[in-house]
Amino acid sequence: MAKNPKNLNVSGAEGVEPAVTPPPAGSETTLIRKPKIAAGSSRKKEIPEGVWTKCPKCSNLIYDKELDHNLKVCPNCQFHFPISARERIHALVETCSFEEMNADMTSVDILQFTGVATYTSKLTAYQKSTGLKDAVITGIGKIGSIKTAIGVMDFSFLGGSMGSVVGEKLTRLIETATDRELPLIIISTSGGARMYEGMFSLMQMAKTCGALGYHAQARLPYISVLTHPTTAGVMASYASVGDLVVAEPGAMIGFAGPRVIKDTTQAELPPGFQTAEFLVDHGMIDAIVGRREMKERLHYYLEFLTGGRTKLAKAG
Repeated sequence: MAKNPKNLNVSGAEGVEPAVTPPPAGSETTLIRKPKIAAGSSRKKEIPEGVWTKCPKCSNLIYDKELDHNLKVCPNCQFHFPISARERIHALVETCSFEEMNADMTSVDILQFTGVATYTSKLTAYQKSTGLKDAVITGIGKIGSIKTAIGVMDFSFLGGSMGSVVGEKLTRLIETATDRELPLIIISTSGGARMYEGMFSLMQMAKTCGALGYHAQARLPYISVLTHPTTAGVMASYASVGDLVVAEPGAMIGFAGPRVIKDTTQAELPPGFQTAEFLVDHGMIDAIVGRREMKERLHYYLEFLTGGRTKLAKAG
């Protein structure tokens, strides 16, 4: 039996195999073309602002409402996010117990400082963006049942730098605490003295420490709380002379930055240098307290430090 020729189908009829033989010239054919994918298109979706926050330490995404409820502390790795002075006061004092002092005090450009921008323009811009008059809020409030003089610095206002207003407000707070026989708490975060005010900012170091000296003579307690970062002139003055000095986890604490110290000493710095954990191991600070436990721990410290004075008052 003869084999089928190449150009015959199985039924014996002549035909063209479309998979083997190309269509003849001039014949009409309909080609189905695949749609082209637009160049540069991406399936990646942007995270909407105000909903999720990425932790810079563990890279986990945190729901913003959960982060606020947790006092801006990462629930996974306990990283402490920056927090404003008013948020910190709200987390520490009893509801409606805080009475702010010297709220309208503002800085002036005594040196007529000019540079890329004037000092006056910077003050105006930061007052508008933060809602603060300067880098510290002071007042009297209750932590638990104990009335306390409280000063809280805010790093978002010119890096928490200490100028004449910061020094004056803190000095008045300390003097009020001494006059009213109240314990004192100052929560610090700062890049140091305010360069726009020159030597006037440096004078605040001596002024605040002088007021603290009178406070100590009256045998009244002062607790210094260090947060990230606390450096330079603030750390070299009132932040380091508390009866108790506590810090938040991971806070950078020191006078000059690690790079400056390394370049000056020409020596390798130990691991974790200038962190709260390093300093508590070397006796520079007394304890590390997480933000969520801060209110309870401060109340415990205040009860202990004011216990003898309370007993004497009751006995008298």
